[in-house]
Amino acid sequence: MHPKIIFEDSEFFVVEKPSGWITNDATTTTTQPTIQNWLHLNLKFSINSFEFRNGIVHRLDKETSGILLVAKTKTAFEELQRQFKERLVSKTYIALVHGKTSHPAGVISEPVGRLPWRRDRFGVLAGGRDAVTEYKAISHMLYGDKKLTLLELKPKTGRTHQIRIHLKHIGHPIVADEFYAGRKTARDDRKWCPRLFLHAGSITFLHPKTKKRVKFESPLTPDLTAILESI
Repeated sequence: MHPKIIFEDSEFFVVEKPSGWITNDATTTTTQPTIQNWLHLNLKFSINSFEFRNGIVHRLDKETSGILLVAKTKTAFEELQRQFKERLVSKTYIALVHGKTSHPAGVISEPVGRLPWRRDRFGVLAGGRDAVTEYKAISHMLYGDKKLTLLELKPKTGRTHQIRIHLKHIGHPIVADEFYAGRKTARDDRKWCPRLFLHAGSITFLHPKTKKRVKFESPLTPDLTAILESI
Protein backbone atom coordinates (compact mmCIF):
# COMPACT_ATOMS: atom_id res chain seq x y z
CA MET A 1 0.00 0.00 0.00
CA HIS A 2 1.02 3.61 -0.59
CA PRO A 3 0.08 6.81 1.25
CA LYS A 4 -3.16 8.43 0.16
CA ILE A 5 -4.15 12.10 0.23
CA ILE A 6 -7.72 12.36 1.58
CA PHE A 7 -7.87 16.17 1.74
CA GLU A 8 -5.94 19.10 0.33
CA ASP A 9 -6.33 22.87 0.30
CA SER A 10 -3.94 25.81 0.02
CA GLU A 11 -2.55 25.25 3.53
CA PHE A 12 -2.15 21.53 4.20
CA PHE A 13 -2.63 17.92 3.13
CA VAL A 14 -4.29 15.21 5.17
CA VAL A 15 -2.52 11.93 4.40
CA GLU A 16 -3.50 8.38 5.29
CA LYS A 17 -0.28 6.62 6.27
CA PRO A 18 -0.16 2.88 5.68
CA SER A 19 1.28 0.54 8.27
CA GLY A 20 4.92 -0.28 7.52
CA TRP A 21 5.87 3.24 6.43
CA ILE A 22 8.24 5.29 8.61
CA THR A 23 7.18 8.93 8.98
CA ASN A 24 10.53 10.76 8.88
CA ASP A 25 13.77 10.03 7.06
CA ALA A 26 16.80 9.00 9.12
CA THR A 27 20.20 7.47 8.51
CA THR A 28 18.72 4.07 9.40
CA THR A 29 15.83 4.25 6.90
CA THR A 30 17.77 3.96 3.63
CA THR A 31 15.97 0.83 2.41
CA GLN A 32 12.58 1.42 4.06
CA PRO A 33 9.72 3.51 2.66
CA THR A 34 9.23 6.85 4.39
CA ILE A 35 6.45 9.41 4.14
CA GLN A 36 9.04 12.19 4.00
CA ASN A 37 10.72 10.76 0.90
CA TRP A 38 7.35 10.01 -0.72
CA LEU A 39 6.35 13.66 -0.27
CA HIS A 40 9.71 14.81 -1.62
CA LEU A 41 9.37 12.70 -4.78
CA ASN A 42 5.66 13.04 -5.56
CA LEU A 43 4.29 16.44 -4.48
CA LYS A 44 5.01 20.10 -5.16
CA PHE A 45 4.51 22.74 -2.47
CA SER A 46 6.58 25.62 -1.10
CA ILE A 47 8.14 23.90 1.93
CA ASN A 48 8.68 20.48 0.36
CA SER A 49 12.28 20.45 1.56
CA PHE A 50 14.21 18.70 4.31
CA GLU A 51 14.62 22.02 6.11
CA PHE A 52 10.90 21.84 6.99
CA ARG A 53 10.70 18.02 7.23
CA ASN A 54 8.86 18.25 3.88
CA GLY A 55 5.90 19.74 5.75
CA ILE A 56 5.37 16.87 8.20
CA VAL A 57 3.91 18.36 11.39
CA HIS A 58 3.80 15.27 13.64
CA ARG A 59 4.61 11.58 13.40
CA LEU A 60 3.13 8.11 13.66
CA ASP A 61 5.03 4.95 14.58
CA LYS A 62 6.07 2.72 11.69
CA GLU A 63 3.34 0.11 12.18
CA THR A 64 0.61 2.60 13.11
CA SER A 65 -1.73 3.48 10.27
CA GLY A 66 -3.99 6.51 9.88
CA ILE A 67 -4.10 10.26 9.67
CA LEU A 68 -1.00 12.42 9.27
CA LEU A 69 -0.95 16.21 8.75
CA VAL A 70 1.40 17.81 6.20
CA ALA A 71 1.67 21.61 5.96
CA LYS A 72 2.12 23.23 2.54
CA THR A 73 3.39 26.65 3.66
CA LYS A 74 5.81 27.91 6.31
CA THR A 75 3.00 29.82 8.03
CA ALA A 76 0.77 26.73 8.19
CA PHE A 77 3.69 24.58 9.38
CA GLU A 78 4.49 26.92 12.26
CA GLU A 79 0.83 27.40 13.19
CA LEU A 80 0.08 23.67 13.27
CA GLN A 81 3.24 23.03 15.27
CA ARG A 82 2.09 25.68 17.75
CA GLN A 83 -1.28 23.96 18.11
CA PHE A 84 0.39 20.63 18.83
CA LYS A 85 2.71 22.25 21.36
CA GLU A 86 -0.16 24.03 23.11
CA ARG A 87 -2.32 20.87 23.05
CA LEU A 88 -5.02 22.37 20.86
CA VAL A 89 -5.05 19.32 18.58
CA SER A 90 -7.35 16.42 19.45
CA LYS A 91 -6.50 12.95 18.11
CA THR A 92 -8.40 9.68 18.40
CA TYR A 93 -6.86 6.24 18.00
CA ILE A 94 -8.34 2.74 17.86
CA ALA A 95 -6.44 -0.16 19.47
CA LEU A 96 -7.10 -3.81 20.22
CA VAL A 97 -5.58 -4.72 23.57
CA HIS A 98 -5.09 -7.79 25.71
CA GLY A 99 -7.48 -8.42 28.58
CA LYS A 100 -10.88 -7.09 29.53
CA THR A 101 -10.65 -3.58 30.94
CA SER A 102 -12.12 -3.37 34.43
CA HIS A 103 -13.62 0.06 33.78
CA PRO A 104 -15.58 1.22 30.72
CA ALA A 105 -13.47 4.39 30.57
CA GLY A 106 -10.57 6.00 32.35
CA VAL A 107 -7.55 8.29 32.29
CA ILE A 108 -3.91 7.18 32.46
CA SER A 109 -1.65 9.92 33.78
CA GLU A 110 1.92 8.66 34.14
CA PRO A 111 5.25 10.29 33.16
CA VAL A 112 6.99 8.78 30.15
CA GLY A 113 10.72 8.80 29.40
CA ARG A 114 13.54 6.94 27.67
CA LEU A 115 14.73 3.97 29.73
CA PRO A 116 18.31 4.52 30.97
CA TRP A 117 19.09 0.80 30.70
CA ARG A 118 17.57 0.39 27.20
CA ARG A 119 17.97 3.53 25.11
CA ASP A 120 15.75 2.35 22.25
CA ARG A 121 12.80 1.82 24.60
CA PHE A 122 10.57 4.18 26.54
CA GLY A 123 8.47 3.53 29.61
CA VAL A 124 6.69 4.97 32.63
CA LEU A 125 9.55 6.64 34.44
CA ALA A 126 9.80 8.88 37.50
CA GLY A 127 11.21 12.13 36.25
CA GLY A 128 9.88 11.51 32.75
CA ARG A 129 7.74 13.99 30.84
CA ASP A 130 4.08 14.29 31.83
CA ALA A 131 1.80 12.15 29.67
CA VAL A 132 -1.99 11.72 29.75
CA THR A 133 -4.14 9.27 27.78
CA GLU A 134 -7.93 8.93 27.97
CA TYR A 135 -9.48 5.59 27.00
CA LYS A 136 -12.96 4.21 26.43
CA ALA A 137 -13.95 0.60 25.78
CA ILE A 138 -15.80 0.08 22.51
CA SER A 139 -16.33 -3.67 22.88
CA HIS A 140 -15.03 -6.79 24.61
CA MET A 141 -14.35 -10.03 22.74
CA LEU A 142 -12.82 -13.48 22.97
CA TYR A 143 -10.26 -15.03 20.62
CA GLY A 144 -9.93 -18.63 21.71
CA ASP A 145 -9.14 -18.29 25.40
CA LYS A 146 -7.83 -14.74 25.03
CA LYS A 147 -9.87 -11.85 26.40
CA LEU A 148 -9.51 -8.73 24.26
CA THR A 149 -10.85 -5.16 24.35
CA LEU A 150 -11.28 -2.74 21.47
CA LEU A 151 -10.45 0.74 22.78
CA GLU A 152 -10.88 4.32 21.64
CA LEU A 153 -7.95 6.41 22.88
CA LYS A 154 -7.39 10.15 23.12
CA PRO A 155 -3.82 11.15 24.00
CA LYS A 156 -3.69 14.58 25.60
CA THR A 157 0.09 14.74 25.18
CA GLY A 158 2.31 13.46 22.37
CA ARG A 159 5.16 11.51 23.93
CA THR A 160 7.02 8.85 21.96
CA HIS A 161 5.14 5.52 22.17
CA GLN A 162 2.83 7.09 24.76
CA ILE A 163 -0.32 5.07 24.04
CA ARG A 164 1.61 1.81 23.82
CA ILE A 165 3.47 2.48 27.07
CA HIS A 166 0.38 3.60 28.99
CA LEU A 167 -1.63 0.56 27.93
CA LYS A 168 1.19 -1.78 28.94
CA HIS A 169 1.38 0.05 32.28
CA ILE A 170 -2.27 -0.70 33.12
CA GLY A 171 -1.88 -4.34 32.08
CA HIS A 172 -3.49 -4.12 28.65
CA PRO A 173 -0.71 -4.10 26.02
CA ILE A 174 -1.69 -3.62 22.39
CA VAL A 175 -2.02 -6.78 20.33
CA ALA A 176 1.17 -7.60 18.35
CA ASP A 177 3.26 -4.89 20.04
CA GLU A 178 6.79 -6.26 19.72
CA PHE A 179 8.24 -3.55 21.99
CA TYR A 180 5.81 -3.53 24.89
CA ALA A 181 3.60 -6.65 24.89
CA GLY A 182 6.47 -9.04 25.62
CA ARG A 183 8.36 -11.15 23.11
CA LYS A 184 6.34 -14.37 23.48
CA THR A 185 2.98 -12.60 23.53
CA ALA A 186 3.83 -10.56 20.43
CA ARG A 187 5.12 -13.65 18.61
CA ASP A 188 1.87 -15.51 19.35
CA ASP A 189 -0.21 -12.46 18.38
CA ARG A 190 1.48 -12.18 15.01
CA LYS A 191 0.21 -15.60 14.02
CA TRP A 192 -3.25 -14.02 13.67
CA CYS A 193 -2.55 -10.25 13.71
CA PRO A 194 0.55 -9.56 11.60
CA ARG A 195 1.09 -5.98 12.76
CA LEU A 196 0.53 -3.61 15.67
CA PHE A 197 -3.23 -3.10 16.09
CA LEU A 198 -3.16 0.70 16.38
CA HIS A 199 -4.83 3.16 14.01
CA ALA A 200 -4.97 6.97 14.08
CA GLY A 201 -8.65 7.38 13.30
CA SER A 202 -9.34 11.12 13.58
CA ILE A 203 -7.80 14.53 14.14
CA THR A 204 -9.39 17.86 15.07
CA PHE A 205 -7.62 21.23 15.00
CA LEU A 206 -8.01 24.88 14.04
CA HIS A 207 -7.58 25.55 10.34
CA PRO A 208 -4.28 27.47 10.11
CA LYS A 209 -5.80 30.16 7.90
CA THR A 210 -9.53 30.41 8.68
CA LYS A 211 -9.11 29.49 12.41
CA LYS A 212 -12.28 27.40 12.17
CA ARG A 213 -12.25 24.01 13.88
CA VAL A 214 -11.93 21.19 11.35
CA LYS A 215 -12.04 17.40 11.74
CA PHE A 216 -10.78 14.62 9.51
CA GLU A 217 -11.40 10.90 9.89
CA SER A 218 -9.81 7.73 8.58
CA PRO A 219 -11.72 4.43 8.80
CA LEU A 220 -10.05 1.34 10.20
CA THR A 221 -7.84 -0.22 7.52
CA PRO A 222 -9.02 -3.37 5.68
CA ASP A 223 -6.38 -5.57 7.36
CA LEU A 224 -7.48 -4.52 10.86
CA THR A 225 -11.16 -4.77 9.95
CA ALA A 226 -10.55 -8.31 8.69
CA ILE A 227 -8.88 -9.25 11.98
CA LEU A 228 -11.89 -8.00 13.97
CA GLU A 229 -14.25 -9.92 11.69
CA SER A 230 -12.23 -13.11 12.20
CA ILE A 231 -12.49 -12.93 15.99
